Amino acid sequence: MAVQPVLASVDRRGNGGWVFPDLVVEVSGPLACFTRPELKVERVSYPVMTPSAAVGVLEAIFWKPEMAYVITAIEVLKPVEWTQVRRNEVKSVVSAAEVAALRKGPGRRYDVEMDRDQRNSMLLRDVHYRIRAQILRAPHATDVPEGKYRDQLRRRVDKGACFSEPFLGCREFTAAFGPQSGAQPIGRDEDLGVMLHSIAYPESGGERYRWFHAQLLQGVMRVPLAPLGADAVAMPASPGWRADGADAGR
Repeated sequence: MAVQPVLASVDRRGNGGWVFPDLVVEVSGPLACFTRPELKVERVSYPVMTPSAAVGVLEAIFWKPEMAYVITAIEVLKPVEWTQVRRNEVKSVVSAAEVAALRKGPGRRYDVEMDRDQRNSMLLRDVHYRIRAQILRAPHATDVPEGKYRDQLRRRVDKGACFSEPFLGCREFTAAFGPQSGAQPIGRDEDLGVMLHSIAYPESGGERYRWFHAQLLQGVMRVPLAPLGADAVAMPASPGWRADGADAGR
């Protein structure tokens, strides 16, 4: 979602403060990569799906501009296993201005062979997660019952319908999804350190990363509603900085 909506305040009670029980969707796939944004050259995955990646999966299944997903927990249903892949990629990021120049100038071209580089990726393999989420409505949608959106998501999950193909971190790693199964979380405790909570896209350009302290307790990672403060994690100060190395305005 390019621009995050300003969410309306809601009257919450019970169930950790939520009116309704969590929505549950399970996702799985042979490969996944939830890239750590501080590592720019070679992709290294977090050991567990990030909340922002989980939101992306749910939005691929069902999304409306009147609502937004809030991830409350991610359950790991298969052991964490790693694999390594080396691929041919390009070193630079082609900007929109460069693409326009290539279209206008017939004699101008981008030489992929001269810009090619081999990069290593540390990926997760054979993953299976259970996403638990809630829905918040945007201010202009307060007259729409929240249950309407919840039922629409459930129907699409049961039918296997989606607006776009869900993926596990990177678009080439497509995900299968379905309703809750009887699988149990793995019995693993681990301090995962600082993990990406969500990404904001300010009007000034670039990306603003928000973090939280992630812990896996008996295979369940609880996600707080609010991320850490802006000064809790040191990040590059440039307003146009992006994790993929493409500065805003280039």
